[in-house]
Amino acid sequence: MEPKQNIRLCVDAVVFGYTAKESISVLLIKRTIPPFMHRWALPGGFVIDGETLEEAVTRELQTEAGVHINYLEQLYTFGQPERDPRGRIVSVAYFGLVNPTNFKLAASSDAEDANWFDIKKLPDLAFDHAAIVEAAVKRLRAKIRYEPIGFELLDKKFPISDLEKLYETVLDRPIDRRNFQKKINHLGILAGHNEKQKHPSAGRPAKLYSFNEERYFQLKKEGITFEI
Repeated sequence: MEPKQNIRLCVDAVVFGYTAKESISVLLIKRTIPPFMHRWALPGGFVIDGETLEEAVTRELQTEAGVHINYLEQLYTFGQPERDPRGRIVSVAYFGLVNPTNFKLAASSDAEDANWFDIKKLPDLAFDHAAIVEAAVKRLRAKIRYEPIGFELLDKKFPISDLEKLYETVLDRPIDRRNFQKKINHLGILAGHNEKQKHPSAGRPAKLYSFNEERYFQLKKEGITFEI
């Protein structure tokens, strides 16, 4: 007996941003169409026939918020039968990491506004998007400990204190800074520069570093794991 189906497919994106002043934030758009008109939601929409999931989520981010994400990976599939009042709609969620200062948000398509919100101060979200954000936060906190994805959230050049603060913010707990620096130095994944901060928030200007991607992939090839 052939199963009865009337299922539609969409994608949603949890895009995390970070600045030392504003903590970890997530990108939201305000909807202009029902259901949940004028409510904040994650960027996303229906997958077009002939389009891959990655193409769909990239398109939705560009058209709804004006952003293009370098780091984007599949998070989870959300398919509760009543998650969308329009019918049986399954969402494949993605999460990405960006430095918000690199973007000027531009809401368009079916979004009337786009903005960054602190993950601890989110508005009431449409659909099951609060649960999707919660799942993405858990993935981010787990993954940042064994893959250097946090560098996507920083400037290309940064003081070591910014990296420490990033990990404390994402993990939502203090870290042993001496032990942290010891691990990072042992891995050798930071490249030092003969430059210092131009406008430090406090104290003397600190030396700047950048992520040595080539060194990291060499470590992976050798079987040496990144773990913080």
